[in-house]
Amino acid sequence: MKRGFYTIMAAQFLSSLADNALLIAAIALLRDIDAPEWMTPMLKLFFFVSYVVLAAFVAAFADSMPKGRVMMVSNVIKVGGCLLMLFGVHPLGAYALVGLGAAAYSPAKYGILTELLPPEKLVVANGWIEGLTVGSIILGFVVGGVLVAPLVSSALLSFDFPAVDTHVDRAGEAAVAVIAFVYVAAALVNLRIPDTGARYPRQHLHPLRLVASFSRCVTTLWRDKLGQISLAVTTLFWGAGATLQFIILKWSETVLGMTLSQGAIMQAVVAIGIAIGAVTAAARVSLKRSLSVLPVGVAMGLLVCAMAMIDFARLPAGGVVVGATTITWAMWLAAALMVLVGALAGYFVVPMNALLQHRGHVLLSAGHSIAVQNFNENLNILVMLGIYALLIALDLRIETIIILFGLFVAATMTLVILRHRHNQRQFDSVSLIGQAKH
Repeated sequence: MKRGFYTIMAAQFLSSLADNALLIAAIALLRDIDAPEWMTPMLKLFFFVSYVVLAAFVAAFADSMPKGRVMMVSNVIKVGGCLLMLFGVHPLGAYALVGLGAAAYSPAKYGILTELLPPEKLVVANGWIEGLTVGSIILGFVVGGVLVAPLVSSALLSFDFPAVDTHVDRAGEAAVAVIAFVYVAAALVNLRIPDTGARYPRQHLHPLRLVASFSRCVTTLWRDKLGQISLAVTTLFWGAGATLQFIILKWSETVLGMTLSQGAIMQAVVAIGIAIGAVTAAARVSLKRSLSVLPVGVAMGLLVCAMAMIDFARLPAGGVVVGATTITWAMWLAAALMVLVGALAGYFVVPMNALLQHRGHVLLSAGHSIAVQNFNENLNILVMLGIYALLIALDLRIETIIILFGLFVAATMTLVILRHRHNQRQFDSVSLIGQAKH
């Protein structure tokens, strides 16, 4: 790999770590102000709305200047969102600004890979990026959980600066203040990312022309026989993944009796599984064989249903004592299940992500192809999180929601497999994999 690739990984690690730690801190802020429970999944909805509404504009922004500079500006915007939380803006509104920074960051983060590396290295690069991202997710959830824990938050709140009002009075605000400095560190690393030399035609500034151009990009990728399959899979994965985060928190609390900090650790356990699956896919699945992993998605959906079908209350009492905490046998079994779910998810999404990046780069520009991907994936996130928030507001049992969720994932992946087989009967689209842009 080129040296610039490792700088990109370092910047991505810090930015992703802060994103995930901030989610836990924002949830703590909602609880500090006694917000209704249905607002918790709405955090992610507000975060991702910029990905959908501004997709056409961030695509042009990502291709308007060197990608490293785009990533730096995006992290500065995230710092601004943290400051809004500290100055009393409602967590949903402030988190929406952080989402704006993330929406601008994503096309640059993935687009620079296609500028820097040849097609045959994209699966390996994605394996490293996804593995590192998952590592940052794990650490981010852990850091977020630790920062909002009573012992640590009390220590943070005890700091005082003479004659300066920091507006940090709650546990969640103390966590946000720490996380803001992580975003600053990420922005500084972004300055070290090399310019790949890739340049694109001057970007349109008129909103209607931008939207029209972006619409053509969306249509192009969905009509492509390979693009539509990989786009459908990644769209499902990210929508399901965002929803699963909140399902795990709710499930950990109601079924396993965990606190918010402990539930964040359970989310990190899922991320460990994703890292295992991502690294395994990077080592074993080439770009040419990327479509062979589709059945793994069906298996993941069915395995999720096991979360609701196992009676954890009937497992033997006791467990392993770690410090002052007893990790029950139910928690051990739940953690093992989470690792397996994550491993299946990581194994099938990394090859699909690489395939989508390749086809997008061949058919479109780097920034526009990733923006199309983000638009579809995050539109699905908005829909699935909205449905989940509605189910919570209707007071459905978490076990029922989990079964509906797992069956939906399995059924959708089955339909994708059938669509791919139909495409192959019409035209050998797999033969297009690995062809360079003409």
